[in-house]
Amino acid sequence: MNEREKDIASALPSDLDALPVLRGFRLRGMQMTRLETFIDAAFAFAISMLVIAAQQIPDNIQALLAAFKNVPTFACSIAVLGIYWRGHWLWSRRYGLEDSVSILISWAMIVTILIFIYPLKAIFGAMWFFISSGQVGQPFSLHTTEAQARAIFAIYALGLIAISAEILLLNLRAWRLREPLRLNARERLMTLGELTGWSIPVSVGLISLALSFILPIEKIAWCGWVYFLMAIMLRVHWFWHRRRILRS
Repeated sequence: MNEREKDIASALPSDLDALPVLRGFRLRGMQMTRLETFIDAAFAFAISMLVIAAQQIPDNIQALLAAFKNVPTFACSIAVLGIYWRGHWLWSRRYGLEDSVSILISWAMIVTILIFIYPLKAIFGAMWFFISSGQVGQPFSLHTTEAQARAIFAIYALGLIAISAEILLLNLRAWRLREPLRLNARERLMTLGELTGWSIPVSVGLISLALSFILPIEKIAWCGWVYFLMAIMLRVHWFWHRRRILRS
C-alpha cells in the first residue's frame, strides 16, 4: 500500500465487525463529511431551481391551475435526482472516503447536477405533454428546429451518462481501495454489483446519444423512450445480483 492507502486504512477502526451494518455491508462512513454535506446542499439547490425556474407564485385561480400542469414534471425530475442522491449517499455510508480523487469526482458530480436539471425538466415536460395529449407538462417550443430537438436529447443523454459515470467512478475508487478498506468477500461482491448496476444507465445513455444523431426527425422521440429499457435491465440485474449474494 502507498502512503495514502495507509492513511485510509489507519482511519478505520480495528474491529470493523463492530460497525453498523446495512444489508450485510459494514458502514465505514456513518459520520457525515463536509463533502457529503456539500453534495446534499447541491441536490437541495437543484430541486429549488426546478421550482423557481417554473414561474412566479400563482396569484389567481387560472395561474394556480396552470401551475399544477407542471406537477408530474417536478415529481419525475425530483425522483431522478433522488436516485442519484441515494447512489452517492450509499457510497458515502459504505466506504466513508474523502480522499482527493473522491473529492474531485464529487465536485464534477455537483457541476453535472446543476447543468442536468434543465434538460431533465424539458424532457419530462415534453413526455408528460405527449402522454396526456397536452393536459399536463410542457411541449417543446413550436419553433424548435430539427437541430435543436436533436441537441436537447443529446444534452440530456450526455448529462445522464456523466452523472451515472461519476457514481460509477466513485464505486470504482472504492473497489481499487478494497485492500485498505478491508472489504470482506460479501462487500466486494456488493461493490462489483454497484459497478455493473451503474454501467446500465451509462450504456442506455450512450444508446440514446447515438440515436439522437441517426434517427429521422419523426422518430426522434425514441431517444427518450429508450430510457424505459433501464426499468427492465435494472430489474434483471437486481435479481441476478441478489442470487449471487445469496449463493456467496
